[in-house]
Amino acid sequence: MRTPRTSGSRCRVLLAAFALAAALDLASLAVGFHGGHVIAKPLLMPLLAAWAAARGAPRLLVAALLCGWGGDVLLLSDADPAFLAGMTCFAAGHVCYLALFTRDGTPRARTALLAPGYLVALVTTVALLWPDLPAGLRVPVAGYSTLLVAMACAAAVRLGPVAGLGGALFLLSDTLIATGVADWPQPPRPNLWIMLTYLAAQFLLATGTLRALEARPGPMATYGEVRSTTP
Repeated sequence: MRTPRTSGSRCRVLLAAFALAAALDLASLAVGFHGGHVIAKPLLMPLLAAWAAARGAPRLLVAALLCGWGGDVLLLSDADPAFLAGMTCFAAGHVCYLALFTRDGTPRARTALLAPGYLVALVTTVALLWPDLPAGLRVPVAGYSTLLVAMACAAAVRLGPVAGLGGALFLLSDTLIATGVADWPQPPRPNLWIMLTYLAAQFLLATGTLRALEARPGPMATYGEVRSTTP
């Protein structure tokens, strides 16, 4: 039988492993070591998902992170079919996040004012990118962007600032990818900034979700306690 101390130790080990893999991945991108990126990137989301599961995360959160893992692996390839398949995996992750936020989140009156801002950001970004995107990617990118913005908005409105920041960083990360596909000017080492904002986004979404659900009285707190003390 796992004790709370054993469960806490497992969480710390998994979080440390995630941090180490993230550091290796980012350092590899910073120095242009592609092999390190290929090794580290597929480890990131499984480790984060395992950490979240050890914390008693709901299945939808774990599923969202594992969808991110599928997208990460597929985007290691530069082929167009892999890009579309990777985008589909991330879209599935956003659906999981949306379902989770809608089911378990609580609307917050103050942050509801963010919704029009996210809508304006979506319309403006898609309109600006549209002429420069390859014809075959315009509709998929527009559809994916709609899901992404809906997820980011729901994270802020229903779960609060930590998850909201995660959603905003996810939006920033994927906007950097989209501008690269549209052949817009990029910052130095664009893949480094894409991964940095993406990793921060997924970690903050997971952390913000867990904190929000654990703070609520009732099922989530009880569920987490049961998960930490059962074999």
